[in-house]
Parts: sequence; C-alpha cells; structure tokens
Amino acid sequence: MNKDNPIFDNEKKYLLNTYKRIPIEISHGEGVYLYSKDRKKYLDFFAGLAVNALGYSHPAIQEAINEQASKYIHLSNYYISDPQIKLAELLIKISGMSKVFFTNSGTEAVEASIKLIRKFYGPEKQIISLSDSFHGRTYGSLSLTGREAYRKNFEPLLQNILQIKHNNINELENEINKNTAAVFLEFIQGEGGINIISDEFDEKLNELKTKFNFAIVADEIQSGLGRTGKAFGFNHFKTKPDLIVIAKALGGGLPLGALLTIEKYSEVFKPGDHGSTFGGNPVACSAGTALLNEIFESGLLEQVSRLGNYLVNELNILKNNFPSLIKDVRGFGFMIGIEMAYDCANIVSLMREKNVLINCTNTNVVRLLPPLITEKEQIDYFLYNFNEVLKELK
Repeated sequence: MNKDNPIFDNEKKYLLNTYKRIPIEISHGEGVYLYSKDRKKYLDFFAGLAVNALGYSHPAIQEAINEQASKYIHLSNYYISDPQIKLAELLIKISGMSKVFFTNSGTEAVEASIKLIRKFYGPEKQIISLSDSFHGRTYGSLSLTGREAYRKNFEPLLQNILQIKHNNINELENEINKNTAAVFLEFIQGEGGINIISDEFDEKLNELKTKFNFAIVADEIQSGLGRTGKAFGFNHFKTKPDLIVIAKALGGGLPLGALLTIEKYSEVFKPGDHGSTFGGNPVACSAGTALLNEIFESGLLEQVSRLGNYLVNELNILKNNFPSLIKDVRGFGFMIGIEMAYDCANIVSLMREKNVLINCTNTNVVRLLPPLITEKEQIDYFLYNFNEVLKELK
C-alpha cells in the first residue's frame, strides 16, 4: 500500500493535519500482528502506542465488550455503574491506593490530578516536573510537559509549574522547599526516550518528601499495568506515589483513564469540583476489568519480565557488535529504548519494509512497546530483522 491510495488523499482533504501517518492501510489485527489491505502481515512492536496490551482481537476483551454493550453502552455518571465499581475495586487491589476517578484519557487524568493538587495545597504553591517529560497536550498537562517542541507556540501556560533537569539531584534539592506542592514524574519516561530515574534521584526525592510533605504524582500512563514486568513502573523503585495517573492500556483499546489517590487525598474533591460526561464508560470499564484479569491472573507479568530481560540481553549483544550504531539499551519488561548514534527514522522505515512495526522517539531512540502477549518466537523474529537492518546501515 502506498501514499497514492485514495484514503490518504481523503485524509488530507477532511482531517486536520495533526498526524504524520504511516503509509499502510490496515484491514484488521490478530494477536501481535496487523494486516494491511494488500495482504501484508506486520509484527507490531508498537502496540497502538502501548494501548493494545493484549494485542488484537483478544477473546476476553471482545466478550466483555459485547456482553456490556448488549445491556447499555452509556450511563450518566449521575447513576452508579457496576462496571465502574468492579474495575475500581481491581485497580485499588493492584495499586494499594484508596480511591479512583475515571477519565477518558491520560491527559484528562493529569488535568484531574493538577486540580486536586491545586485545591489541596493552594494555587500559589509550586508544582515541579522533569525535563524530557511528556504528560499530555491539554493546557494543564502541557504545562507539565518538559519538551519544548510540544510547548512551542502555545504559551502562556499554567503558572507556578517548574521543570528541572531529569536526574539532576542538585536542581531537585535547590528547587524543592516548603512552597512545593507536588512533583510529577514518569519513573520511566516514554516519549522522552525511555529515560529511567536514577537510584540516587529516587532516594533524594524520598528524603525531600519526608522533609517538606509534598505530593508525588506518578505518571504511569505508558509504563503502567504490567508493561515493565511489574504492576507499575514505580514498583522498580523505592518511591511510593501519592497519586497515580493511568490510561492507554486500561480500556483494552477503548478510551479510558484514571486518577488514583491515597487516603490523604481521597476527600479533596466534592460533588461539582470535577466530573466527566464519558469518563468511566461502562463498556470501556468492562473491557478494562477483562484486561486486568488477564494480565494479573494468568502469569503474564512473569512472562513479560522474563522475556523483557531476554530482549535486553540480546540487544546488548547487538550493541557490542555495532558500537558505532547503538549507544545504549535501557528499559524494563516490554518498555525498551535503543538509543542510536543518529536519527532513527530511517530504521523505522527499514524495519517496516521487513514487516516489523517499531517507533522512533526523541529523534534517536528506537522505542519498543510490544503487546504483553508477545512470545520468544516473535522477539527472535524482531531481533533477526533488526540485526539485518544494522548490517545494512553499517
């Protein structure tokens, strides 16, 4: 399929120019594979940007969607929805948090968390986030996002939000004080290039929290729900967050996000302070319950951890074999970054020619986000083709 297909012309004709489209017209997906209308089969190591945690056409997800859709598809949040309660109970069990607020997306969950922090601590207190972070594209979440490319042309953003350099302990100590309301962070940055907080940063953050009693907000939108081989990315570190924001995989492919809080912050919002027409959609929540049951009750976490270690070890062998091409390999589970010595957009294209779909982020980092159901056979297929591409480039 090429860009001359009429669907690409119609996309330009009818839709705002906000996406750089991949030149494939997808017909359907099954398991870890996507199929194009010209009958090509692609191994998907991007998983809808970490949304399709169980791949495509998963029977448990489809059954949950069909069963709930036959009852009601939407119910106003003025009514109690059984699918919301079931999913909230599961999330609290998995996370150890106290309360849940459902949204339609990750950026909405971030917006809710900002409002909660502002109400609890007051608007004059400062919120801190990290360089190279990505928290969303709405004005509040964009104010937290530490990448200038996303912020350019959209100022002025929210006041009293400061970005400090990722893993810079001196800046952390210098900027946090009694006027600090919260620190927002991705323990494992996604869009930023799979950047991981250091143990030293983690320890200092805990120390400062004890001293100044601010909130820690963990953005687990991309790294949560088993993606790293643990329930959440922060589970690889000592820091325990006060608020967690999740989305992407949560709805099993349907739009769904959530804000989770510890008991301390569970009564900050009162009726009328915040809300959502579609947040916690019953069909999406039913799919989310099916998804969590599959991830946390079928041994999938252990498989992701084991195969993720295998993938990282094999990639480090390639790094040793191609030191002029690969600078670093980092990540946990099925959230892995391969930092290249130069722009990696061409690698994405070359891998697509070999029927493997990957992503390039932050200019030179190949980002791997395979479905959690990926098995060793598919990892080996990726590794073989990635090795072939590296040999071509060398």
